[in-house]
Amino acid sequence: MRKIFLHFILLVLGISTSVMAAEQNARIKIDTDRVIGKIDKNIYGNFTEHLGRCIYGGIYDPDSKLSNEMGFRKDVLEAARGLNISLLRWPGGNFVSGYHWEDGIGPRELRPERTDLAWQTPEPNTFGTDEFIAFCRALSTEPYIAVNMGTGTLDEARNWVEYCNVKEGPYYAELRKKNGNAEPYNVKYWSLGNEVDGFWQMGHKNAEDYGKYALEAAKLMKWTSPEIKLIAAGSSNFYYGSDPHSWNRIVLDYLKDYIDYIALHRYIRNDADNYYEFLASTIDVEERTKIVEGQIKEAVSKQRDGRTGEPRPRQIYIAWDEYNVWYRARGGAASRGRNALEEKYNLEDALVVAGFLNVFIRNAHIVKMANMAQLVNVIAPIFTSKTDMYRQTIYYPLALFANNSFGTSLDVFVDSPTYDTERWKKVPYLDVSVAYNNDEVVINAVNRHLTDRIKTDIISQQGEFSGNFSVYEVNGPDIKTENTFGSEPVKTINKPVIEVSGNRFTYEFPPHSYVMIKGKLK
Repeated sequence: MRKIFLHFILLVLGISTSVMAAEQNARIKIDTDRVIGKIDKNIYGNFTEHLGRCIYGGIYDPDSKLSNEMGFRKDVLEAARGLNISLLRWPGGNFVSGYHWEDGIGPRELRPERTDLAWQTPEPNTFGTDEFIAFCRALSTEPYIAVNMGTGTLDEARNWVEYCNVKEGPYYAELRKKNGNAEPYNVKYWSLGNEVDGFWQMGHKNAEDYGKYALEAAKLMKWTSPEIKLIAAGSSNFYYGSDPHSWNRIVLDYLKDYIDYIALHRYIRNDADNYYEFLASTIDVEERTKIVEGQIKEAVSKQRDGRTGEPRPRQIYIAWDEYNVWYRARGGAASRGRNALEEKYNLEDALVVAGFLNVFIRNAHIVKMANMAQLVNVIAPIFTSKTDMYRQTIYYPLALFANNSFGTSLDVFVDSPTYDTERWKKVPYLDVSVAYNNDEVVINAVNRHLTDRIKTDIISQQGEFSGNFSVYEVNGPDIKTENTFGSEPVKTINKPVIEVSGNRFTYEFPPHSYVMIKGKLK
């Protein structure tokens, strides 16, 4: 009754109720019963490829005074540990479609040098399977290997699994032992090629040909090591066909009884230098996730037991195993040579990365793997010179998510002011995900507004907030602000704690910011 009376008074005074609504606080409503799914630690993965200075001069530089006895850059290891990397994808990327893994094992002085046709650079093969596993062990992360589905053979894929996972007996298991590694590596995650749908790929295939070939490789690989998890190459970021989703549908139909994930790639661009369009672009990532989720459901409905013909549903998940912002250092000379793809990131790029991670958490039931591309120097959160290293802007949101957002993802209600772009309508200024774990709630919020703070009521639908809430903010003086050697103006700032009690509190999210708020909800 009071609301109706107030509405009448406002109309009499000629004051628009829409103006009043605009002046109300935004709202984030949290209900711990509204669970989307378990957040998989593997959404905090990363990626290393034999490209530019990612491997050589990045993670591996045996001639550097900054490297340890294994040739790994100690400063890179330290920075990478700060990202709490769950699994590391290798060796590509486009590189893997021409990579023959046996070139990279055995005594280094006997390894052949090759020309990598993907990136038109020499490949010395001094960093191979054994070095990659050693780096993963030093980083305390899970290895994830991509096999060559371009120029590679079925036997090559099977033999690589044997080299890594079979304890002893057959030839390649004994070869690993001969090379100084008595115990198997037990590599769990293997992808069946990379972006095979792309015409730029060595050994490019159509969906049917890839499905048939990958199916045979999957059979041999699983027969060699039954516990492995296989990832199929889904439609890539650059697909130029008339219907990119048809690739996924066909591949899923062929591989539905063998794969555990289908891989998607997305690199977001800002060629037009349109801030609001750029910040809204992760909407496309969410839409693609929903479409492929539907395709997975269709494929799972067709799964059958090979002996009885009865339905045998087994879940397939989505792996966003390449994602990032990438548009400056691409094309021509920027994509070739020793300094290829050395993208320099700013604050708005960091906010888009936070948007990616919000999407992954909001779709935690189906997105169970993600790998930022790449780890060092090449479109990367870590950047090195011969004598120094710094953390790029995109490092900081990834580190905050990867060290804090675990447990279950909650389906939260967000009521926020919106804006329109040429492509997207009613884009909420507040982009939010929430994780809940052992009575601890983690709120991740990107304020896309360029100039305005957004005052927001954060409300618990059941249970109460209590105690001191930690607040972390990634921001900078300007959206174009970059980090560089000796200067990191964009980084994580610990803000003053908030003393909270009851079922609500209010926070003002600063413009062009990513904020994480963390505390108890019981």
